[in-house]
Amino acid sequence: MEKDQSKVIREQAERSALREHSVPLYLTSSFIFDSAEQGRSIFADEEAGMVYSRYANPNTTEFINKVCILEGAENGLAFASGMAAVFASLAGFVQNGDHIVSSRAIFGSTHQLLTQLFPRWGITSTYVDAIDNTAWASAIQENTKIVYLESPSNPGLELADLDFLGKLKKQHPHIIFIIDNCFATPYLQKPINYGFDLSVHSATKYMDGQGRVLGGVIVGRQDLIDKLMFFIRHTGPAMSPFNAWVLSKSLDTLSLRMERHCSNALAVAEILEHHTEVIKVNYPFLPSHPQYDLAKKQMKAGGGIVTFEVQGGQERAFNFLDALKMILYTSNLGDARSIATHPSSTTHSKLTEEERVHLGIKPGTVRLSVGIEDKSDIINDILQALEQTK
Repeated sequence: MEKDQSKVIREQAERSALREHSVPLYLTSSFIFDSAEQGRSIFADEEAGMVYSRYANPNTTEFINKVCILEGAENGLAFASGMAAVFASLAGFVQNGDHIVSSRAIFGSTHQLLTQLFPRWGITSTYVDAIDNTAWASAIQENTKIVYLESPSNPGLELADLDFLGKLKKQHPHIIFIIDNCFATPYLQKPINYGFDLSVHSATKYMDGQGRVLGGVIVGRQDLIDKLMFFIRHTGPAMSPFNAWVLSKSLDTLSLRMERHCSNALAVAEILEHHTEVIKVNYPFLPSHPQYDLAKKQMKAGGGIVTFEVQGGQERAFNFLDALKMILYTSNLGDARSIATHPSSTTHSKLTEEERVHLGIKPGTVRLSVGIEDKSDIINDILQALEQTK
């Protein structure tokens, strides 16, 4: 991992004749051909070269290359947002009559894709509980095209057994196995090493780390990226050069930030677990987590997200959120600043009550994205808010 970080920091777009130390912004819509023959050759894929920033740009290419180094991937594509990447990872491969197997605990907008949008085009899906290994195998049908999951899940922090799923992939080589690796980041786990075909990220989260820009990225097998290139070339979900420039710089400090996120999150989880006003705490590296052993096996640390349920349901949760003084209340996560969210009324509000209950999202559930501030400041803010709202 340390060697990967060195490679990431040293990876950059080719230096220009101006000999710049830091990679410049390439704010250009297109690129000039030296001759008519060169234009023909590049469009015919006989010669490599930049054509149009909707297809590729030095800034987006640098960002993609860095993510590939971290994930151990062959190639990748950058997108305007995390959901653009999630949509492309699915829509770029499926057609009428195809079937998707997905973990039940997925981001709310991904749930809407599977249940509201894809059925319009004759694409069906089956949900399984990520923790149930037997369910994954039994859900696969003859027309299954994709197996899709998040691990850890949002917001319940359920884990899928990546080793088991990698072995399942070997039994079904024609099925594309895709994981949303956003919560863990490639610093904490590398799903491609287990046999996954593609790894998807909302780069808006930890890859940026400061709540500045939107972005998404897919990395994985070269042949699948080639197929996705056709899809994005003609649908246009391109990442802007500016956002790519920001995200590329951010990746240089990803390992340092994740270490602090994780150590702070574990300290917060340990305090909350013994608080009388808290019913339940979820954090993968707490021994009380039902998949603690699995988390220790496939993750370097527990991540920066802690979810907990407060006494008193939604009213108490709202009062707690309003009582926070330092921690911000927003629907984002992965920021250097600590963030609190009420999933059932925001990020997962479009799910039915039954669906939320099945995912462990209660009216009193709070999702905490633990930042990199001094851990005592984070803990003190949480404790004062709990005390104030008794």
